[in-house]
Amino acid sequence: MGDITTKFGENAGKIWSVLNEKGCIKKSKILKHAKITEDEFSIGIGWLAKENKISREDKVYFKLESTNLDSEIGAHAGKVWKILDIWGDADFTTLKRLSDLDKYEVQAALGWLARENKINYNENKRFELK
Repeated sequence: MGDITTKFGENAGKIWSVLNEKGCIKKSKILKHAKITEDEFSIGIGWLAKENKISREDKVYFKLESTNLDSEIGAHAGKVWKILDIWGDADFTTLKRLSDLDKYEVQAALGWLARENKINYNENKRFELK
């Protein structure tokens, strides 16, 4: 399995393309136009937040510009990174439980960490630091 950077980056690219074309739109419309799942959306949002290319208003709309999500997603990424640093590797359920974050927050954190090129997905279907 190994490097998940390409797959996660592709999700972010799909979101970015929709936003670049459509402007500020609702999450449901992004999912439809990008043809991605909510899980892929969360991962892509984390990636784009790390790149400083997305912001959110009223937790509904997203647009391309300087991010307002870095403190939130960056803090979540820090929690996930710390768990992986201590445990060596962990599956998604364990990351969720130990971080006390919801599913989408963990996914966004993983997207952020993938953009930083800091994580892999190993043959045991567990995340680990590079």
